[in-house]
Amino acid sequence: MSVDVLVETVIPRPVAEVAAYAGDPGNAPEWYVNIRSVVWRTEPPVRVGSRMDFVAHFLGRRIAYTYEVVELVPGERLVMRTAEGPFPMQTTYTWEPVPGGTRMTLRNTGEPAGFSKVAAPVMAAAMRRATTKDLRRLSAVLSRRP
Repeated sequence: MSVDVLVETVIPRPVAEVAAYAGDPGNAPEWYVNIRSVVWRTEPPVRVGSRMDFVAHFLGRRIAYTYEVVELVPGERLVMRTAEGPFPMQTTYTWEPVPGGTRMTLRNTGEPAGFSKVAAPVMAAAMRRATTKDLRRLSAVLSRRP
């Protein structure tokens, strides 16, 4: 069973600002509830081919994985895919201008293997809850900036 979780919100900031901040993986620990650290394997800034090691804590477990940027349209779309890790996953961010700010969508898709396959429905629900919190937290972080 695959996992496909899509969450969106409107952030009361300009697209360029939201995309620049959220699209920089180095900022992830500041707004993702479960991400503890990000270490660049390639030199910043983010571009197609960039690779970063993430450490997260999810459903009571420490998870380490490497993301690779596979698509980047500055200010519009960022797609990262796990290159290494326990759960093959793709994360897509999109940003678009709307009245009042920026609509940001965050979509996580993947094909769990092994035990994770059995737990996919529970994982999807937990991912939806966490991602909803993440976007709220991102909005709060950006709202505090001048």
